[in-house]
This record gives sequence, C-alpha cells and structure tokens, in this order.
Amino acid sequence: MNDRRVAQIAEILSRRNALDEQIAAIIQRPMTAGHLGEWIAAKIFGIELEASAVAPGIDGRFTSGPLQGRTVNVKWYLKREGLLDLTDSETLDHYLVLAGPASALLSSRGSTRPWCIASVYFFDARQVRGELLARGVCIGTGSSVKAAQWATAEIYPRPNNPLLTVKREQADLLRLFAPAAG
Repeated sequence: MNDRRVAQIAEILSRRNALDEQIAAIIQRPMTAGHLGEWIAAKIFGIELEASAVAPGIDGRFTSGPLQGRTVNVKWYLKREGLLDLTDSETLDHYLVLAGPASALLSSRGSTRPWCIASVYFFDARQVRGELLARGVCIGTGSSVKAAQWATAEIYPRPNNPLLTVKREQADLLRLFAPAAG
C-alpha cells in the first residue's frame, strides 16, 4: 500500500475544495461544470437564469436582442466528444454549449479534462432533436450529434451560426477561458 500517494491526493483535494468554495461564493451555486457553465453563459450572453437550478428542461432566458425571452439550456463540456445531453422539453428553444478541446471517444486513461472553453455552439432545440430522431438516434443523455451539425452550430471562434452572433466584447471574455497553449 502506498500511503504517500493517498496523502498527496487528500492534500490536493483539500486545496481544490477551497477553490471550489471561492467559486461557489461567486456563482451562488455548488461548483460543478453545469452550474459554472450556466453562470459564465449568463454573464457573457445576457441570460437570466431560472431561480431553481432544477427547472425542467431550461436553464434560463435571453434578456435582450432578437432572442429576448427565448429559453436556453446551457451545457459546458470540458471536452467536445460529439455528444449532447438532450431533453424532450417542449418549452426549450435553444442549447448553448460551451466546449473544451475536441476529443475522440477513446480511453480517458492518461488524459485530462481542463476547465477551459475552446468553442461555443448554438443549437435550435427542436431542429437538432428532429434531425436526430430522423436518424434513429435516441434522445437523452449522450445523444450522438454529427460533426457537420456541430460545425453548423458553431458561434465561437468560427461564426457559422447566424442565430447568435458573438460580439467582440463577448469573444474577449470567452478568450479568458482559452485552453493553455501547447
């Protein structure tokens, strides 16, 4: 038994828990990729989050512009693996997906999932659900979305989807979360 490594992990987790507490104090929710991603998206894209973090199917609504009042479900995937957690909510208008570096669905052994944003995607909820159902894809956690659908939905760094335009100020904020070089 290697007690030194267990003690090392315990000490590292203690430091991480202290950081998570600092983040939770700012976002007013527990520190998870879901809650932090929703908070970041709300601040950058002008979304008013639902009062309850467990509102069925939606995380919030856009507060201004052409999308004002439209509902959104925010996802933050630390790696973009081609999967999207979908709901069959009739009240959901859009998915806004913050994603880390693209990654193939291979073994995670020896890899990391850095807390970063390499790209952002904006999906019409009904359209993506309809396209997946037409292909016979099951709707739910980890629904397989084709690379072409991801490319069409991209709004940052490549502005491929005209439904949501990323302004310069928003892009500057997103760059703060860019993956480390190298």
